[in-house]
Amino acid sequence: MDFSFTEEQSMLRDTVASYLADTYDFDKRRAAISKEPGWRPEVWKAFAEELGILGAPFSEELGGLGGGPIENMIVMEEFGKALVVEPYLPTVVIGGGFLKHSGHAGAADLIGEIIAGTATFAFAYAEPKGRYNLADLTTTAKKDGAGWVINGMKAVVVGAPFASHLIVTARTSGGQRDAQGISVFVVPKDAQGVSTRDYPTVDGNRASEVTFENVSVGADALLGPADNGLPLIEKVVDEAIAATCGEAIGVFRKLHEGTLDYTKQRKQFGAPISSFQVLQHRMVDMFIQLEQSISMTYMATIKLSDDAERSKAVSAAKVQIGKAAKFIGQNAIQLHGGMGMTDEMAIGHYFKRATLIESAFGNTDHHLGRYEFLSLGQAA
Repeated sequence: MDFSFTEEQSMLRDTVASYLADTYDFDKRRAAISKEPGWRPEVWKAFAEELGILGAPFSEELGGLGGGPIENMIVMEEFGKALVVEPYLPTVVIGGGFLKHSGHAGAADLIGEIIAGTATFAFAYAEPKGRYNLADLTTTAKKDGAGWVINGMKAVVVGAPFASHLIVTARTSGGQRDAQGISVFVVPKDAQGVSTRDYPTVDGNRASEVTFENVSVGADALLGPADNGLPLIEKVVDEAIAATCGEAIGVFRKLHEGTLDYTKQRKQFGAPISSFQVLQHRMVDMFIQLEQSISMTYMATIKLSDDAERSKAVSAAKVQIGKAAKFIGQNAIQLHGGMGMTDEMAIGHYFKRATLIESAFGNTDHHLGRYEFLSLGQAA
């Protein structure tokens, strides 16, 4: 695939990469995730004020850099290389995506807060029994005068421990799994009736179980149309998947590079193990999986503006990313030996992140099924 970045996009990549190289080495990250609050607010402030990257995908009219999904992909790839835990995906990609696409009257003000680094978001959509079905909802929002009252529970809300706002999906009518009757709300996390149980995830991030107990919100909390929010949710989640694929590319690069460097240093029978032909073949296969992931991610990102092809391209990319995460990650650990899983070595942290990326927003099997369903639908 011939895909060339503009001069501005290349500058964005160089800016992010340079900053992370100076301030986000493995030891600093490991120290940050091992204690409260689990991230570095000063780094988030620098993203906003020094680098300006929190405005990367927003129009200049909103105070952003005038970019879009490609800029998100670039930032996420560099974040993947450094295993950044600050909430760019839930805040900028997902929170910003809902605000941009919903036509909400207060979107410009909230996006301004995102760009300034003063508002952080988390996406409360997953439920304990919902698996990967975005329409399987037991959380409800019932009309109360001009506003709404939300009740329910959301699981594994990534970034919620340090979020100021929650994007919440809820059923406003219909049955538990109906495509119709779904609405989306923006809820301040400190709203009365919102409670969280915070915990670290295996890859070094933070998440929460979030409970809503008679949470009252105004009419302005509704994002998009009432009862017909599923198309908006699917659009933003597809954008989030494409951005996550971008992060995966960065993770895979480090897994491959780290393994290549290690095999050049590690000796057996008086020779570096990188000289063994069978291991050379293994590392070439890892590289091929990386290159295929890059091509599929670029294609999915380009297709995000095409509503007819978007979901199919995104699922195809996620399938490739899932397969590559397993192949590259497991081979990286195997070639490092048992020490690859120790907390002191970076390679184990990259492997854990790759493992969770495989299941993010639907695992490989889920997206294979989705791709087949969408292909059959188009054929019909």
